[in-house]
Amino acid sequence: MYFNVIEAEYLGEYRIRMLFEDNASGIADLSGYISKGVVFKPFKEISYFANFKIENGTLTWGNGELDIAPEALYTAATGKPTKYSRSRLTV
Repeated sequence: MYFNVIEAEYLGEYRIRMLFEDNASGIADLSGYISKGVVFKPFKEISYFANFKIENGTLTWGNGELDIAPEALYTAATGKPTKYSRSRLTV
């Protein structure tokens, strides 16, 4: 899908610069995920948050047990909606 992440760079303070499959790029501030529920509790530890990988077109943390949908990342970084976007994806 065109919103798959192909490159990502941690910039500090919960911000990640991303390049997507459709060549769109942008910076997403993902700090809002810290308060999105118990699943994102590990994000409170900035060293955990900064240690992500790109797997299957999205960012993953830990051993792949935590991820954010690529369409949510796309919308957060580019400001462009995807057909799968909902207001809950905006952090």
